[in-house]
Amino acid sequence: MKRATTQGLSAVGKYLGPILDGLRAAGGSAKPKEVSIWIQRKLDLPAEITGSTTKTGVNRYYNQVAWARQFLVWQGLLDDSRRGVWSLTPLGWKTHLDEAAAREVMARRNKLNRTSQKGPSVPKEAKNEDVPETLPPDETSDQNLLGVLKSLPPYGFELLCKRLLHEHGFEDVEVTQKSRDGGIDGYGVLRLSPFVSVKVAFQAKRYKDVVSRAAVGEFRNALLGRAEKGVFITTGRFTADAESEAGRDGVVPIELVDGERLVALFEDAKLGVKPKQIFEIDHAFFDQFRREG
Repeated sequence: MKRATTQGLSAVGKYLGPILDGLRAAGGSAKPKEVSIWIQRKLDLPAEITGSTTKTGVNRYYNQVAWARQFLVWQGLLDDSRRGVWSLTPLGWKTHLDEAAAREVMARRNKLNRTSQKGPSVPKEAKNEDVPETLPPDETSDQNLLGVLKSLPPYGFELLCKRLLHEHGFEDVEVTQKSRDGGIDGYGVLRLSPFVSVKVAFQAKRYKDVVSRAAVGEFRNALLGRAEKGVFITTGRFTADAESEAGRDGVVPIELVDGERLVALFEDAKLGVKPKQIFEIDHAFFDQFRREG
Protein backbone atom coordinates (compact mmCIF):
# COMPACT_ATOMS: atom_id res chain seq x y z
CA MET A 1 0.00 0.00 0.00
CA LYS A 2 1.32 3.44 -0.89
CA ARG A 3 1.68 5.59 2.17
CA ALA A 4 -0.44 8.75 2.07
CA THR A 5 1.42 12.02 2.49
CA THR A 6 0.32 15.36 3.92
CA GLN A 7 3.51 17.37 3.70
CA GLY A 8 3.14 20.94 4.89
CA LEU A 9 0.30 20.17 7.29
CA SER A 10 0.78 20.27 11.04
CA ALA A 11 0.87 17.11 13.13
CA VAL A 12 -2.74 17.77 14.11
CA GLY A 13 -4.04 19.13 10.81
CA LYS A 14 -3.07 16.10 8.75
CA TYR A 15 -5.69 14.01 10.56
CA LEU A 16 -8.69 16.32 10.00
CA GLY A 17 -9.69 14.86 6.63
CA PRO A 18 -9.00 11.21 7.59
CA ILE A 19 -11.22 11.53 10.68
CA LEU A 20 -14.16 12.60 8.52
CA ASP A 21 -13.40 9.85 5.99
CA GLY A 22 -13.10 7.23 8.72
CA LEU A 23 -16.41 8.19 10.30
CA ARG A 24 -18.13 8.08 6.91
CA ALA A 25 -16.68 4.61 6.36
CA ALA A 26 -18.04 3.57 9.79
CA GLY A 27 -21.54 4.82 8.97
CA GLY A 28 -21.34 8.19 10.68
CA SER A 29 -20.12 7.41 14.19
CA ALA A 30 -17.46 5.35 15.94
CA LYS A 31 -15.43 5.14 19.10
CA PRO A 32 -12.17 7.13 19.27
CA LYS A 33 -10.01 4.02 19.19
CA GLU A 34 -11.82 2.69 16.12
CA VAL A 35 -11.24 5.96 14.27
CA SER A 36 -7.57 6.05 15.26
CA ILE A 37 -7.01 2.47 14.07
CA TRP A 38 -8.81 3.18 10.78
CA ILE A 39 -6.54 6.18 10.14
CA GLN A 40 -3.46 4.19 11.10
CA ARG A 41 -4.30 1.53 8.52
CA LYS A 42 -5.50 3.95 5.84
CA LEU A 43 -2.34 6.06 6.01
CA ASP A 44 -0.13 3.03 6.66
CA LEU A 45 1.46 4.75 9.65
CA PRO A 46 4.62 3.10 11.01
CA ALA A 47 5.09 2.05 14.64
CA GLU A 48 7.50 4.91 15.32
CA ILE A 49 4.60 7.31 14.76
CA THR A 50 1.79 5.43 16.49
CA GLY A 51 3.85 4.19 19.43
CA SER A 52 5.76 7.28 20.58
CA THR A 53 4.81 9.29 23.67
CA THR A 54 4.99 12.94 24.69
CA LYS A 55 7.05 14.30 27.60
CA THR A 56 3.99 13.83 29.81
CA GLY A 57 3.70 10.14 28.90
CA VAL A 58 0.66 10.51 26.61
CA ASN A 59 0.64 8.55 23.35
CA ARG A 60 1.55 11.21 20.79
CA TYR A 61 -0.45 9.77 17.89
CA TYR A 62 -3.71 9.34 19.81
CA ASN A 63 -3.25 12.81 21.27
CA GLN A 64 -2.84 14.35 17.81
CA VAL A 65 -5.96 12.59 16.54
CA ALA A 66 -7.90 13.73 19.62
CA TRP A 67 -6.90 17.35 19.00
CA ALA A 68 -7.81 17.04 15.33
CA ARG A 69 -11.23 15.84 16.41
CA GLN A 70 -11.54 18.89 18.70
CA PHE A 71 -10.86 21.25 15.79
CA LEU A 72 -13.59 19.47 13.78
CA VAL A 73 -16.01 19.90 16.69
CA TRP A 74 -15.26 23.64 16.78
CA GLN A 75 -15.97 23.80 13.05
CA GLY A 76 -19.38 22.16 13.51
CA LEU A 77 -18.33 19.05 11.56
CA LEU A 78 -18.51 16.65 14.50
CA ASP A 79 -21.11 16.31 17.25
CA ASP A 80 -19.64 16.20 20.76
CA SER A 81 -22.89 15.68 22.68
CA ARG A 82 -22.18 12.01 23.39
CA ARG A 83 -19.09 11.06 25.37
CA GLY A 84 -16.96 8.24 24.05
CA VAL A 85 -18.47 8.39 20.56
CA TRP A 86 -17.41 10.59 17.65
CA SER A 87 -20.27 11.42 15.28
CA LEU A 88 -20.56 13.39 12.06
CA THR A 89 -22.95 16.32 11.88
CA PRO A 90 -24.97 16.83 8.66
CA LEU A 91 -22.31 19.35 7.60
CA GLY A 92 -19.57 16.88 8.42
CA TRP A 93 -21.21 14.20 6.27
CA LYS A 94 -20.86 16.28 3.13
CA THR A 95 -17.51 17.92 3.95
CA HIS A 96 -14.30 16.54 2.45
CA LEU A 97 -11.08 18.18 3.57
CA ASP A 98 -8.01 18.07 1.37
CA GLU A 99 -4.66 19.44 2.51
CA ALA A 100 -5.48 23.06 1.63
CA ALA A 101 -8.90 22.95 3.31
CA ALA A 102 -7.46 21.33 6.44
CA ARG A 103 -4.81 24.03 6.68
CA GLU A 104 -7.51 26.68 6.37
CA VAL A 105 -9.53 25.09 9.19
CA MET A 106 -6.49 25.12 11.47
CA ALA A 107 -5.58 28.71 10.60
CA ARG A 108 -9.13 30.01 11.04
CA ARG A 109 -9.56 28.44 14.45
CA ASN A 110 -6.14 29.49 15.72
CA LYS A 111 -6.80 33.07 14.55
CA LEU A 112 -10.15 33.10 16.34
CA ASN A 113 -8.52 31.85 19.52
CA ARG A 114 -5.89 34.59 19.38
CA THR A 115 -8.42 37.38 18.85
CA SER A 116 -11.13 36.20 21.27
CA GLN A 117 -10.61 36.23 25.02
CA LYS A 118 -13.54 33.84 25.31
CA GLY A 119 -12.35 31.46 22.63
CA PRO A 120 -11.57 27.79 23.30
CA SER A 121 -8.25 26.93 24.88
CA VAL A 122 -5.77 25.69 22.30
CA PRO A 123 -2.31 24.61 23.46
CA LYS A 124 0.66 26.68 22.38
CA GLU A 125 2.10 23.70 20.54
CA ALA A 126 -1.04 23.38 18.42
CA LYS A 127 -0.95 27.08 17.52
CA ASN A 128 2.61 26.63 16.33
CA GLU A 129 1.51 23.62 14.30
CA ASP A 130 3.59 21.28 16.43
CA VAL A 131 2.70 18.32 18.65
CA PRO A 132 0.36 19.35 21.51
CA GLU A 133 1.54 18.06 24.88
CA THR A 134 -1.77 18.71 26.61
CA LEU A 135 -5.03 16.86 26.07
CA PRO A 136 -8.23 18.23 24.52
CA PRO A 137 -10.97 19.24 26.99
CA ASP A 138 -13.04 16.07 26.57
CA GLU A 139 -10.02 13.82 27.03
CA THR A 140 -8.69 15.46 30.19
CA SER A 141 -11.31 14.04 32.58
CA ASP A 142 -10.72 10.54 31.20
CA GLN A 143 -7.00 10.86 31.82
CA ASN A 144 -7.67 12.20 35.32
CA LEU A 145 -9.68 9.07 36.13
CA LEU A 146 -6.98 6.86 34.65
CA GLY A 147 -4.45 8.73 36.78
CA VAL A 148 -6.43 7.88 39.91
CA LEU A 149 -6.66 4.22 38.88
CA LYS A 150 -2.93 4.04 38.17
CA SER A 151 -2.16 5.52 41.59
CA LEU A 152 -3.91 2.68 43.44
CA PRO A 153 -1.83 -0.15 44.93
CA PRO A 154 -2.02 -3.44 42.98
CA TYR A 155 -4.34 -5.18 45.45
CA GLY A 156 -6.57 -2.12 45.74
CA PHE A 157 -6.92 -2.02 41.95
CA GLU A 158 -7.89 -5.70 41.94
CA LEU A 159 -10.56 -5.06 44.57
CA LEU A 160 -11.87 -2.12 42.56
CA CYS A 161 -12.09 -4.28 39.42
CA LYS A 162 -14.01 -6.84 41.47
CA ARG A 163 -16.52 -4.11 42.34
CA LEU A 164 -16.68 -2.97 38.71
CA LEU A 165 -17.41 -6.50 37.45
CA HIS A 166 -20.14 -6.89 40.05
CA GLU A 167 -21.71 -3.59 39.00
CA HIS A 168 -21.84 -4.88 35.42
CA GLY A 169 -23.68 -8.10 36.21
CA PHE A 170 -21.07 -10.58 37.39
CA GLU A 171 -21.97 -12.81 40.34
CA ASP A 172 -19.85 -14.45 43.04
CA VAL A 173 -16.85 -12.28 42.19
CA GLU A 174 -13.78 -12.94 44.31
CA VAL A 175 -10.14 -11.86 44.32
CA THR A 176 -7.59 -14.64 44.70
CA GLN A 177 -4.93 -14.64 47.38
CA LYS A 178 -1.66 -13.17 46.19
CA SER A 179 0.35 -16.29 46.98
CA ARG A 180 -2.10 -18.54 45.18
CA ASP A 181 -3.26 -16.56 42.19
CA GLY A 182 -1.28 -18.56 39.62
CA GLY A 183 -1.49 -15.68 37.16
CA ILE A 184 -5.19 -15.05 37.85
CA ASP A 185 -6.34 -12.12 39.98
CA GLY A 186 -9.93 -13.24 40.47
CA TYR A 187 -12.98 -15.16 39.36
CA GLY A 188 -16.63 -14.44 38.71
CA VAL A 189 -19.73 -15.98 37.21
CA LEU A 190 -21.53 -14.37 34.28
CA ARG A 191 -25.10 -15.60 33.97
CA LEU A 192 -26.15 -15.62 30.32
CA SER A 193 -29.67 -16.96 30.96
CA PRO A 194 -31.60 -18.70 33.73
CA PHE A 195 -30.09 -21.96 32.48
CA VAL A 196 -26.59 -21.01 31.32
CA SER A 197 -23.69 -19.40 33.18
CA VAL A 198 -19.99 -19.01 32.43
CA LYS A 199 -17.08 -19.07 34.84
CA VAL A 200 -14.80 -16.11 34.10
CA ALA A 201 -11.29 -15.40 35.35
CA PHE A 202 -9.90 -11.88 35.30
CA GLN A 203 -6.55 -10.18 35.48
CA ALA A 204 -6.26 -6.55 36.56
CA LYS A 205 -3.01 -4.74 35.78
CA ARG A 206 -2.08 -1.05 36.06
CA TYR A 207 -0.02 -0.53 32.92
CA LYS A 208 1.31 2.90 31.97
CA ASP A 209 1.58 2.08 28.30
CA VAL A 210 1.06 -1.08 26.24
CA VAL A 211 0.22 -4.70 27.08
CA SER A 212 2.12 -7.13 24.89
CA ARG A 213 1.02 -10.31 23.18
CA ALA A 214 3.19 -12.30 25.59
CA ALA A 215 1.25 -10.95 28.60
CA VAL A 216 -2.07 -12.01 27.05
CA GLY A 217 -0.63 -15.43 26.17
CA GLU A 218 0.60 -15.98 29.73
CA PHE A 219 -2.84 -15.11 31.07
CA ARG A 220 -4.46 -17.60 28.70
CA ASN A 221 -2.09 -20.35 29.85
CA ALA A 222 -3.17 -19.67 33.42
CA LEU A 223 -6.83 -20.05 32.38
CA LEU A 224 -6.51 -23.60 31.05
CA GLY A 225 -8.78 -25.91 33.01
CA ARG A 226 -9.75 -23.14 35.44
CA ALA A 227 -12.20 -20.90 33.55
CA GLU A 228 -14.25 -20.79 30.35
CA LYS A 229 -13.42 -17.19 29.54
CA GLY A 230 -10.91 -14.55 30.56
CA VAL A 231 -11.09 -10.78 31.03
CA PHE A 232 -7.86 -8.78 30.93
CA ILE A 233 -8.33 -5.32 32.47
CA THR A 234 -5.65 -2.64 32.20
CA THR A 235 -5.23 1.10 32.52
CA GLY A 236 -2.97 1.02 29.44
CA ARG A 237 -3.68 -0.20 25.93
CA PHE A 238 -3.12 -3.41 24.00
CA THR A 239 -0.84 -3.86 21.03
CA ALA A 240 -2.31 -5.14 17.76
CA ASP A 241 -0.56 -8.47 18.37
CA ALA A 242 -2.12 -8.70 21.82
CA GLU A 243 -5.57 -8.15 20.33
CA SER A 244 -4.92 -10.87 17.74
CA GLU A 245 -3.80 -13.26 20.48
CA ALA A 246 -6.93 -12.56 22.53
CA GLY A 247 -9.21 -13.44 19.61
CA ARG A 248 -7.28 -16.46 18.35
CA ASP A 249 -9.49 -19.38 17.29
CA GLY A 250 -9.51 -22.71 19.08
CA VAL A 251 -8.42 -21.44 22.49
CA VAL A 252 -10.02 -19.90 25.58
CA PRO A 253 -11.40 -16.49 24.52
CA ILE A 254 -10.13 -13.39 26.31
CA GLU A 255 -11.98 -10.09 26.52
CA LEU A 256 -9.68 -7.08 26.53
CA VAL A 257 -10.54 -3.94 28.50
CA ASP A 258 -8.09 -1.09 27.87
CA GLY A 259 -7.89 2.27 29.61
CA GLU A 260 -10.36 3.96 27.27
CA ARG A 261 -12.97 1.24 27.72
CA LEU A 262 -12.28 1.05 31.45
CA VAL A 263 -13.15 4.73 31.87
CA ALA A 264 -16.39 4.18 29.95
CA LEU A 265 -17.31 1.23 32.18
CA PHE A 266 -16.82 3.31 35.33
CA GLU A 267 -18.93 6.10 33.85
CA ASP A 268 -21.68 3.72 32.72
CA ALA A 269 -21.91 2.27 36.24
CA LYS A 270 -21.47 5.74 37.82
CA LEU A 271 -18.84 4.07 39.98
CA GLY A 272 -16.40 6.49 41.59
CA VAL A 273 -17.63 9.33 39.39
CA LYS A 274 -20.43 11.87 39.72
CA PRO A 275 -22.36 13.27 36.75
CA LYS A 276 -21.94 17.01 36.27
CA GLN A 277 -23.91 19.22 33.93
CA ILE A 278 -21.94 22.00 32.28
CA PHE A 279 -22.61 24.37 29.42
CA GLU A 280 -19.98 24.98 26.75
CA ILE A 281 -20.03 27.72 24.16
CA ASP A 282 -21.00 26.46 20.71
CA HIS A 283 -18.41 28.43 18.76
CA ALA A 284 -19.54 26.96 15.43
CA PHE A 285 -22.96 28.56 16.02
CA PHE A 286 -21.46 32.02 16.55
CA ASP A 287 -19.10 31.72 13.57
CA GLN A 288 -22.00 32.41 11.20
CA PHE A 289 -22.46 35.83 12.81
CA ARG A 290 -18.82 36.95 12.54
CA ARG A 291 -19.47 38.81 9.30
CA GLU A 292 -19.08 42.53 8.97
CA GLY A 293 -22.13 44.46 7.87
